[in-house]
Amino acid sequence: MDGIHDLGGKEGFGAIDYEVNEPVFHARWEARVFAMYLQRLGGATNIDLRRHAIERIDPRAYLTHGYYGRWLGAMETLLLEGGLLSRAEIDARVVAMGGDAASLVASRPAERPDSIPYESDLPDSIRALARRPRFAVGDRVVTRSHGVPGHTRLPAYARARCGRIVLWHAGWVFPDTNAHGLGEDPQHLYTVAFTGDELWGDSAEAGITVHLDLFEPYLQRAPDGR
Repeated sequence: MDGIHDLGGKEGFGAIDYEVNEPVFHARWEARVFAMYLQRLGGATNIDLRRHAIERIDPRAYLTHGYYGRWLGAMETLLLEGGLLSRAEIDARVVAMGGDAASLVASRPAERPDSIPYESDLPDSIRALARRPRFAVGDRVVTRSHGVPGHTRLPAYARARCGRIVLWHAGWVFPDTNAHGLGEDPQHLYTVAFTGDELWGDSAEAGITVHLDLFEPYLQRAPDGR
């Protein structure tokens, strides 16, 4: 889906601030959120649904609440959608802990949330596929040009761009369907290499190559001569 969460490859956000010897968690609450987020949340049984919940939090919260703050907003969304907690109960807890009742609420539960009617949280996402891959290492491909209303692993900055297949990873669970309870629908997965100037034109740093792991439905064969 198109949204503020799709920041990869975007310009205008300034330099990355690296923290020397950065701790795993900057505060105890971050560790607690990490531990809770790994549990089943109102029927949330796969990583793709959880990622989509992060994408759906309030855009202002996404930019200001930090990494684990986003996880917390997504977790509240899933708990609300699963009927395990109410908005009133969460708000009351915030106030009881000394928080401001008027603070920005990150969670944005859907009126008709997706459900996952199958078990999909297996140790890995690799799946056997009987059909052969459409592409081979060395093939030139073009990515899909349009976005989708739901979850996807194709970033906006890499749409309608030409690259070359450099690795094939066999079949993997397809996030675009799995995030919405529409089945695992395994698809062939490839690593595709893109030059910097293909992605960003004249503003790209010289000699840059970006590698993206992309699913077969995102790709089509590049036309001759491109």
